[in-house]
Formats: sequence, C-alpha cells, structure tokens
Amino acid sequence: MDSTMDSDVQPGRSYPLGATVLPDGVNFSVFSKNCEALELLFFDDAHDERPSRVIKLDPARNKTFYYWHAFVPALKEGQLYGFRAHGPFAPEKGHRFDGQKVLLDPYARSVVFGSHYDRDAATGPGDNCARCPKGVVLDPGRYDWEDDIPLRRPFAETVIYELHVRGFTRHPSSGLAADRRGTYAGLVEKIPYLQELGVTAVELLPVQQYDEHDAPLGHRNYWGFSPIAFFAPHRAYSRDQGRFGPVNEFREMVKALHRAGIEVILDVVFNHTSEGDEQGPTLCFRGLENTAYYILEPDPALYANYSGCGNTFNSNHSIVRRLILDCLRYWVAEMHVDGFRFDLASVMSRDERGQPLEDPPILWSIESDPVLAGTKIIAEAWDAGGLYQVGSFIGDRFAEWNGKYRDDVRRFVKGDPGVVPDLMARIMGSPDLYRSPDRDPHRSINFITCHDGFTQNDLVSYNTKHNAANGEDNRDGADDNHSWNCGAEGDSDDPVIQALRRRQIKNFYTILLMSHGTPMLQMGDEIRLSHQGNNNTYCQDNELNWFDWQSLDREGDLLRFVRRLIDFHRSLLLFRQGSFWSPNGRRRGASITWYGEDGRKPDPERSPHCIAYRLRHQAGGEDLYAMLNSYWKPLDFRLPRPRPGWRWHRVIDTALAFPRDIEHPAPVPLPADDTYRLESRSTVILKALPAR
Repeated sequence: MDSTMDSDVQPGRSYPLGATVLPDGVNFSVFSKNCEALELLFFDDAHDERPSRVIKLDPARNKTFYYWHAFVPALKEGQLYGFRAHGPFAPEKGHRFDGQKVLLDPYARSVVFGSHYDRDAATGPGDNCARCPKGVVLDPGRYDWEDDIPLRRPFAETVIYELHVRGFTRHPSSGLAADRRGTYAGLVEKIPYLQELGVTAVELLPVQQYDEHDAPLGHRNYWGFSPIAFFAPHRAYSRDQGRFGPVNEFREMVKALHRAGIEVILDVVFNHTSEGDEQGPTLCFRGLENTAYYILEPDPALYANYSGCGNTFNSNHSIVRRLILDCLRYWVAEMHVDGFRFDLASVMSRDERGQPLEDPPILWSIESDPVLAGTKIIAEAWDAGGLYQVGSFIGDRFAEWNGKYRDDVRRFVKGDPGVVPDLMARIMGSPDLYRSPDRDPHRSINFITCHDGFTQNDLVSYNTKHNAANGEDNRDGADDNHSWNCGAEGDSDDPVIQALRRRQIKNFYTILLMSHGTPMLQMGDEIRLSHQGNNNTYCQDNELNWFDWQSLDREGDLLRFVRRLIDFHRSLLLFRQGSFWSPNGRRRGASITWYGEDGRKPDPERSPHCIAYRLRHQAGGEDLYAMLNSYWKPLDFRLPRPRPGWRWHRVIDTALAFPRDIEHPAPVPLPADDTYRLESRSTVILKALPAR
C-alpha cells in the first residue's frame, strides 16, 4: 500500500514518547535523528500481510528536532501499529535504515506476533509485514489495582528466590491445566508453595518481551536475555493471548504476590538487544537510529560486544538513557514491581566508545530517580568485556550480586585448601570488598547458584560441564565451576555418594543462610533440580530446566530442611543487623568471634579445612555457635561456654539423617560436654538457651 498524507492526521506532540491514548485519539512519537522519511503503519490483525493504513509523516508538520510525531483522531486502544524508517543504508557510517522493514516502537507496551513471525525475514531483503512483531496501543491507566502498592521490604528482611516464570509451572507434574502451565496465571496458583518455602521476593528471569527465536540450531531461547521491547511483558508467558492479555495477567500476578507478602524483582537486560551483530535482524532500534542505540566499533559497520551477545546497548547516550529511565519508571508506576536486577550492569558504566566511566550518568540517574527511590536495585557488577566491579560498583544504593561469595563458599565446601580467610570475610558480609564502614552489608546479594551455571545438585554431581545438547560442541558455558562430583560423574545409585551429595547441598544452604547479607536461592535447588551437567541451559526449554513437582515427594527431606533453615534465618535479629558485625563483641548490637576447632584463635594454615564462629546479639539475647568442617575426616570442636545458666542446643547438623538434621523450632539440648564431633564434610549450628 502506498503511503498517504491523511487530512485528518494532526501534527501531534513530541512528548510523551510512544503511543499515548487521549480522550479523542492517540498521539505517536518516536526518535530518529538521521532518517529522511517516516511512515506510521496500522494493522487490523497480527497476521496481516499488508498494513490497513499507512500515514507518511510530513517533516514540516510532524517533526520537532529529532522526534517524529502525529496525532490520529478517533483512534482507539488496541490498534496494532509499527513504523518504517527511510534513510541511508551506509554501514560504513553506522547507518542501517531499511524502508522495507516494519519496526517496533521502542516504547510499545504490548507486542503481538503473527503465526508466521520469522526472525530471518527482518534480516534479508524485502518486505516483512506478514512476519514482523507489531506494537499494541495501550492505555496503562485502565486497570484496577485495588489499592495495591509495592511492598518496600528492606533488604535486611529479604530472602530472594530466582525464578523462571515459564519453567516454574511448565512441567506436566505441576498439576495445572495445560493452558495455565508456564504462565503468569500459573505462577499465581503456586504462590502457597513460595509462602511455605519462606522466601520474601521472587527475582523473575527476563519478562521484558524477548525474541524466542534468538537461539542456535532451531533451539528456543529459554532464559529470555534477548529483549526486543523493554516496556512489554513477554507474551508467551500469558494464558490470555488477547491484545492486552500479557499486561493484565502480569499485573494480576504482581497483585497476588503482594497479597502474599512477596515482592517482585525483575531481571532487566539493558546491555544488549535481540538484534545481534551486523548479521542480525532489523526489528526496532537498528532501523530507527543505529548510531544512537548501539556502541559501534571504530569501524562503524561493526558492533562493540561487551555483552557477549553480539551488540552493546549505548546506555549512556542521552536518548537511550531516557528510554531506560522511562522504562524503569513504567514498570514501577504502572506495573507495581518492587525492584530490578540489572544483567551485566557494568556495561552500563561504559561511554559511547565503550570506555569505563568513573561516574556513569545512567547509573547515577537510576540511583537518584525519585520514582525509583523505594525500589530494590541490584547490579550484576561485571560484563563480558572484562570489567569486574564487585565491591566497587558506583553509588550509595546499588546492591551487588556477590560473585566472590559464590566462588569462595563453593571452594571451601569442595575442600580446597587456603580458602578459610576468604570464607570468613564472605560470612561477615564481605567487609574486605565493601570497605565503607557505614555500608549496609545486606547490599551483598549472597548466592551459591543462579540460572547461569550448575544447579546445586550438579555442583556436587559433576566435575566438568556437559553442554553437548546446546549444539556448540561443549565450548559454551564456564569451564571453572569449583564443583566436585563426590566420587562419580553424573547420576549415581551408590547410597554413600548420594548421602554425601545431600550433605554437601545442606552445607551450602546452611552457610548461605548463616552469612551476613541478603541470601538468594535458585529455583529448584531445594528439590535437587538437575540440568544433567549442562551449565548454560539458555536454549533448553524442556524438562532439563522445568521445575519437577514430583520431586517435592522424592526430595521431601531436603525441602523440609530448606524451609526450616529459612524460617530459622528469618527469626533472628542477627541477620537483620544493618551494619557489619562487630569483631569480638567490641560494640553493642551483633558481634562475631572466630575460633579454630581447638577453641582458640583460628590458624588457617594449620587447619585449612575448618572454622568456627560465635554470633551474639546483645539486645535480642541471641547466641549462636557455627562449626564448619570441609575436611574428609571427622574433627572434634571445642565449644565455648555459654552464659551462666544456659546451655548449648543443637539446631543443625548436616551429617545427621532426617529428621534430626534440623531441629528448628525446637533445638535439642546437648550434654554438658565441652566438645562436639563434626563428621567429615558437615556443618553444625548450635544455639544457647536457658537450661531447663
């Protein structure tokens, strides 16, 4: 269809960006500096091979500075739309305009895909109208939140559960109707499980609309780190496939989680997009203003790749910075989320040439934005270009995924020598990394596993990665996992090996929940979800990744242990202390004192596989003694004396079988001995209580 100059189309306004529903029509605005002509396309259906209406914008009437805009009277919510941008295709100058490609609005609140969507159609020559994603005009204010507001729970009271929306309920064993499995609505039905587990926040793997086709060899992109529309909830996770379905169903999920006292944190991806490298498709940003949205190499025909995914979003460009802030504000104000985890956040500290900035404008803007002031903001403080900023990420508010915590705890539990001094620092909230004395230690997000890498089961079942299923000849995924298979590679029927693996998993959980900082658990670890040794399951949308609800019975003993351990952690003031524990009780509040197995000052060189520590909270009257043995033989630990009239009670001994492995909420009093034998590779937690 030829473009037309519609007499009813008015000039419109340059702000707000995107499609804005007004009482008498819809205003459209989009940024493009170097395009020479812009068309606004309307479609009646997602499958349409041709637009039902094409409006050619007149730069004299419909352009202000670099913003193209138009007001279309009588247009209603629900209209499907896109753009075509005409201009120079000159990769040597950084320009990649292609007037044949339909482009998504970067501010689209909802996206539809026809049954013939084809990523390749946006790569080669020719028109892709029938095979492109299309935006939906949506009025975000038309929803009844029923007085819902974000929970604003402090980090000190938070236990995070990293969760994949689809994977959590997709397995046939979920017990849900087929159309609810793998959806936002399905997650709502499983909220009682999260409440029983005791977690206070779910950190959702990406739910911003991503391209599931962005995966090799016919695989499906499962993790979702391939965004195509930052404002839109991922459509495939919605049971309701209407034009507004994903938005409303996502909101219903948030509302239900809030009613259950559970916060919603989004894993957001502002470091790259699904458009890939110079061989990738033209879906949105590349076709509107390639030189603004991406960091280019000195040869502008090539893309800088600090994300490891083919391109790097130019997050400190003024236009991109505005988009990111508008997007975050939208998810908070209109979708009621409680916070964000920024994937490869160190990318966002790079300038438009890719060089690290001392004071990155986008990160300071996020930190200081008043709309975001009550949210949790968490940085994955590294990138694929070599930046590693754990302990040095900018700002006063950002929490950090503590990768050092993960590695040091793994190495200790595995039995590596020389780790004890580092482990001591991790347990204390990593004051060696976070040196500011007034820093809240809960800004250290402590974790053993996450989506990226081995599950806990695989961490104790495999010495090396086994990623052949990804079709990349086992080259993908990390090689250094600090894992140990406990005597056999992969599945084993040996009861001795299985018992040791369960004990090691309990050791990991106990150390995690007995450390200062904010704990994060990975979905499925509590029921020994296995990826069969694959440590990079980004393209495995199958039972390798899905939560197997049958395992609640098979691994009921471990699940009970984790539930009670979380409850024990949450019951203690010690782990809500907003400042670092005072060494040796020299300050009121919570204190920590370190011991060797002989009850004296620890000597890591003489005893490289064990450590003990005493935690006391004066105001709360709490007194704990933790003993950690990663040695392959039993060790006798000498116990300090509790206060007069009190005695030690056993809360946890990971070497004991169910149900004696955890005795919370009714700890077992110990005999009046001054020693406790720790079996090999075990962890014990004691609590001092009044003698009866």
